[in-house]
Amino acid sequence: MKRLSEGRESVTDEERSGRPAASRTEENIAKNRQIVRENCRLTVRSIAEQVNIGRETVRKLLTEDIDMRKVCAKMVPKELTEEQKKRRVTICEDLLERQDDILGRVITGDETWVYQYDPETKQQIAQWKTANSPRPK
Repeated sequence: MKRLSEGRESVTDEERSGRPAASRTEENIAKNRQIVRENCRLTVRSIAEQVNIGRETVRKLLTEDIDMRKVCAKMVPKELTEEQKKRRVTICEDLLERQDDILGRVITGDETWVYQYDPETKQQIAQWKTANSPRPK
């Protein structure tokens, strides 16, 4: 207010001395994007440790520059072990023996094996997604 009353007409900040913001560069944006593409379940803290940048800077890079956000899904696709596949086959065979008309009520899908589990925390299932990423299932 004092400067405006003294005759200053611009309300934008003037150039100040000090250290320029060097962390939000195109190189760091590309590094963060690559790290998240390799593993979308990393935390901001682990990404910051890999890139050697502050956590808040990494969060801003991900949310503002790369336009990503954390999304959680209850069903997490996972490859089943051989033991789990065999157990499913055994259960299905048992159901077929018990039910005469079960085939009329079976709903089929693709050949993707999905294993549901109850994670200990919500953070274990959170993933980084962009606005264009498919919705978690």
